[in-house]
Amino acid sequence: MNRDKLKPMLFSNLKTYNGKKLVTDVVAGIIVAIIALPLSIALALASGVSPEQGIYTAIIAGFLISFLGGSRVQIAGPTAAFATIVAGIVATKGMGGLAIATIMAGIILIIMGFLRLGSLIKFIPYTITTGFTAGIAVTIVIGQVKDFLGLTYTAGTKTIETMEKMEAIGNHIHTINWQAVLVGVVCLAVLIVWPYITDKIPGSLIAVLVGIAMVKLLNMNVSTIGNLYNISNELPKFQMPDFSFETIKEMLPDAFTIAILAAIESLLSCVVADGMINSHHRSNMELIAQGVGNIGSAFFGGIPATGAIARTAANIKNGGRTPIAGITHSLVLVLVLVLLMPYAAMIPMPTIAAILFMVAYNMCQWRTFVHLCKTAPKSDILVLVVTFFLTVLFDLVVAIEVGMLMAVVLFMKRMSDESTVSGWKYYDPDEDPDGPELKVLPKHVLVYEISGPMFFGDADRLASIKFKETTRVIIMRMRGVPALDATAMHAMDQLYSRCAEKGIRLVFSHVNEQPRHTMEKAGFITKVGEDNFCPHIDDALAWSEKLVAEAKKKAMAEAREQAGK
Repeated sequence: MNRDKLKPMLFSNLKTYNGKKLVTDVVAGIIVAIIALPLSIALALASGVSPEQGIYTAIIAGFLISFLGGSRVQIAGPTAAFATIVAGIVATKGMGGLAIATIMAGIILIIMGFLRLGSLIKFIPYTITTGFTAGIAVTIVIGQVKDFLGLTYTAGTKTIETMEKMEAIGNHIHTINWQAVLVGVVCLAVLIVWPYITDKIPGSLIAVLVGIAMVKLLNMNVSTIGNLYNISNELPKFQMPDFSFETIKEMLPDAFTIAILAAIESLLSCVVADGMINSHHRSNMELIAQGVGNIGSAFFGGIPATGAIARTAANIKNGGRTPIAGITHSLVLVLVLVLLMPYAAMIPMPTIAAILFMVAYNMCQWRTFVHLCKTAPKSDILVLVVTFFLTVLFDLVVAIEVGMLMAVVLFMKRMSDESTVSGWKYYDPDEDPDGPELKVLPKHVLVYEISGPMFFGDADRLASIKFKETTRVIIMRMRGVPALDATAMHAMDQLYSRCAEKGIRLVFSHVNEQPRHTMEKAGFITKVGEDNFCPHIDDALAWSEKLVAEAKKKAMAEAREQAGK
């Protein structure tokens, strides 16, 4: 099977589909929809939008991504990774700005898919994804402290940035509502303990029922979703955002952030799912589906969506094996929206906070974070920690930009440290008869051995090559050079010019495919001469000996000519 072909996995699966698979897919889809209901509401609230918009996202994006996706079992919808980004955009640019950013992100994802860029996601270092994921988890926890403690903020309190939220918590901690804390703690305990009792019914649903029961039966003074939001059970309607050149230009950075994060999250989810079902996803088709899903979500009042690892894993564990399960999950949510959404007004806000605390804990990968800090190289630890703190203190855009820049620079530093240009030393066997058996060097010949990739970080090493007045040939042994970039090629060209001025011939031994191709394109092989490129060091030494002999003959002939004059 061609993993890269742009064909939805659904169409491939339908060729061998039967009634038994339909039953297991439908059952899995129903269970995942039950799991997705409280999560979609909670993530919508964490994103600063109304509860039903989380359901809209799971319905529209979930359906489109399952229908067109490159994974058999991917379940898509709102995820915690987007919560802080979306909340920031909504707070500063409104829903109109978010819709435009999401649509542009969808277009970027589709272009990435058609350009076959699905495999490029692997070049984002694991330390960066771990760092910003842990950072997002911390920002979610900080954002939910207010509702968990039942704090009351004074009018005009700014709570957009994470630091502003922490300051607001400190300034209003005296307004703590102990009844809200009780509800939050009980619901959190349910979420922690329930999986040990059974995994047939999602703990988040039980926590919601327990929270509602506590507030209603004990007549507790605790805010509910209905106190803060107007709940609607209407089906999503098409909404055309107000496009303008200025808005598009303003939202472009956010669009790229959403697109990159959606690509990373969805493809990571696909990789996890592949391991669970022993299958292979089509990464480029998945990117196109993610793009279409996000565009659809934005046009119908939803928020950014991506593959959800927890819901995808639940789908697999409950028997889902084809995209029909994901489609069923979306259709069931339509019924839930119409029939049960009004009851969502009864859900206490501390219950929502408790659910998001568990989401943050499950996504933070703290064990992985600690393990990396103990075992990874210092440069990787630096990238991990900086990305984490920048995500918490500033935002994901800054964290990814700085993290990638640091990772690239530190990687180049490591590669540069591995690259060497060393000259062969002359060895006198009479001084140490038990010494190693070395190559015999013709007189007036120097050999320099290059190891490691030669790129702009190593170009200065070629400038450090020295030669004597008696030197007639320099052999560059390049068997250990897998790659050569334009800057290193320029430095090589400058070395050739220095040698030509002194009448020194450059000879190359064992030039690998990529460096040779770069030299050919630059016209360097033609300039140096094809004869001066030898397949083996022994050939290069023999050729150098011949060149030295020719140089001596030429020098003697010139001397005789001068004497005759």
